[in-house]
Amino acid sequence: MHNNIRIQGVRENNLKGVSLEIPKREITVFTGVSGAGKSSLVFDTIAAESQRQLNAAFTNYLPLAGRPDADVIENLSVAVVIDQKQIMGNSRSTVGTITDIFSVLRLLYSRIGEPHVGLSNAFSFNEPEGMCPECNGLGKKLGLDLDKLLDREKSINQGAIRLALQNYEWQRYAKAGLFDGDKKLADYDKQEWELLLYGGGTVELSTKNVVIQQNYEGLVNVFERRYINRDISTLSEKNQAAIARVMSQVPCPLCRGARLNQAALNSKINGYNIAELAAMEAKELIVILSKITEPAATPIVSSVIDGLQGLISLGLGYLTLDRETVTLSGGERQRIKMVRNLGSTLTDLVYIFDEPTIGLHPRDVDGLSGMLRRLRDLGNTVLVVEHDPDMIAIADHIVDVGPRAGQAGGEIVFEGTVAELKAADTLTGYHLRHRMGLKTSFRQPTGQMHISNAQRHNLQNISVDIPREILTVVTGVAGAGKSTLLEVFLEAHPEAIYVDQTPIRTSTRSVPATYVGIMDAIREQFAEANGVSKSLFSFNSEGACQNCEGLGTIYIELPFMDPVKSTCEICNGKRYKDEVLDYTLRGKSINDVLEMSVSEALAFFDHVKLQRTLEALDDVGLGYLKLGQPLSSLSGGECQRIKLSGELHKSGSVYVLDEPTIGLHMADLDRILAIFNRLVDEGNSVIVIEHNLDIVKNADWVIDLGPGGGTQGGEIVFEGTPQDLLDVQGSFTAEYLRGDILQEN
Repeated sequence: MHNNIRIQGVRENNLKGVSLEIPKREITVFTGVSGAGKSSLVFDTIAAESQRQLNAAFTNYLPLAGRPDADVIENLSVAVVIDQKQIMGNSRSTVGTITDIFSVLRLLYSRIGEPHVGLSNAFSFNEPEGMCPECNGLGKKLGLDLDKLLDREKSINQGAIRLALQNYEWQRYAKAGLFDGDKKLADYDKQEWELLLYGGGTVELSTKNVVIQQNYEGLVNVFERRYINRDISTLSEKNQAAIARVMSQVPCPLCRGARLNQAALNSKINGYNIAELAAMEAKELIVILSKITEPAATPIVSSVIDGLQGLISLGLGYLTLDRETVTLSGGERQRIKMVRNLGSTLTDLVYIFDEPTIGLHPRDVDGLSGMLRRLRDLGNTVLVVEHDPDMIAIADHIVDVGPRAGQAGGEIVFEGTVAELKAADTLTGYHLRHRMGLKTSFRQPTGQMHISNAQRHNLQNISVDIPREILTVVTGVAGAGKSTLLEVFLEAHPEAIYVDQTPIRTSTRSVPATYVGIMDAIREQFAEANGVSKSLFSFNSEGACQNCEGLGTIYIELPFMDPVKSTCEICNGKRYKDEVLDYTLRGKSINDVLEMSVSEALAFFDHVKLQRTLEALDDVGLGYLKLGQPLSSLSGGECQRIKLSGELHKSGSVYVLDEPTIGLHMADLDRILAIFNRLVDEGNSVIVIEHNLDIVKNADWVIDLGPGGGTQGGEIVFEGTPQDLLDVQGSFTAEYLRGDILQEN
């Protein structure tokens, strides 16, 4: 049996003919600075060749992708790639469906649910047999949004009903004494509120000196009758627009968001229907399921609990099975993919992970480490691209790529054990030996930004002051409420600059030069130097290779699979017609320029706008990116830093950043901290959601949420300096910070 994956002469992207042997049935961590070539080696070479050879086994059915640029790739197994890409899903896809846990739960209800309804598809909101007939299984409909319709700080007579079409009518009811027209809606008691919204009883109204008795319907009922259950196209455009402003997706009035029909919802086990179980957090659901004792249900219950334990072991115990997958963060999506593989009994596979610690508090990394070890112990090979020291520490074997990024990288600078790496003369080895120290002097705030009585999602009516003009880090375990707290803050401070993890809107035609807005200036310089139209230098227009239409790659779409891609044989991936490449600017063709890294382009161009934009990209640690690299190939962290680069030269602002260290090597943390400190020194307030302890240690102020995730979180555990955090008990952040300080010493 071959014990090593053997690779020789790999030249993908910036790799410089590297050769190495990777031990099979062990955990190998690939590390190195951002842009060193880790992904080129692991994903573009190992994973790509495994997929190519697998497809080759079905040559009668599947087209073949191009072979990676390497002399030898031997002894591969089938690769399972667990990356950061968006899970393919829509509003019908939930945590339960994507992990198949809900499918097993449906089977349980079809066996022992009372009254008996039918087969498991009778409990599926994606099947006609189970879906709610009112909302077709979506759990929501376009309907009246009371928060948009009503201003609770006003009375009816002051115009509390924002829809002017109806204000006059409710003033009539107020004048008739049905409710107090001068009382703020916020002061209504439960009975008054129900009366206003849903009506009841009769009232005497005067119309043209005639007193009549009239049934009172209520605001919601009238709105639905007049505007939802009729064709509003007969109304004027002005009135249609007014109605649209108070409409949004609201829970379905029939199933109340449960998605299922009434027969499925009436079937119960131990007093719970399936929707009620799906709305429970994984930890709570395990307790409920453990009380089911019917012998016929035992293996099914065991299977559901195993899946839920997988969620918990990866720090996702706060999720519910009915949570839509489109609402998950990048780190949550990746860990959900891991859960799908935990139940596999296949062996001798290659599992490939792309920075699996993204979104994880140090406490939760322990559970992830255990999962990777279990995969290895089943006889699989585990390859991990990672920067986190705690993940590096569990490796059986380490490959350090470097020495630096881009063209200054692409070499194997170390292979060996963790202990050997700590003594190695590489950037990774250096930073493992020299951990960042704890900040000891702290800026004083110039004021406070208030959050009062926040109760959204799991936030438990918390109030907190965020200091102005200092560096504040918001931390806590996954699901503690950090993002929700900042969501509330951003609504109160819409002027804040928010740089989040949402993917840049990209296509196969998007590259850094087009996204940051310098491509047009580059084309103008080429056009001016050669006396031709600038449209010639657009790979989306006149200059594009006709075979690949300027993509440089031929994509073949396959149902239910990633597309197969191969380099265009006409332009060899250069995107342009041959005649366009004959035109040069200071000896460089347009393709040569797009092949330049940001740092190389910075030295090449003297155009003021280009210089300013390129400097900003270099400042955020993206000097290694090629101007023509497809944005779809960038990591989440790289995309976030591209967005950040466009905001760096503003001042007097509030910056909110969601895990900006994603994808950053330890050697790059100094650079990102320097950016934060510069922004603060220029008069900005910088607020960062972060798990990285080096960032926590260098904050002026720390807000720690928890103590746990989901219903166990949502509280302020600590507010103060990182130095004071060391002495706090009952905080997981404090516990791991103390351990980190001990490692320094």
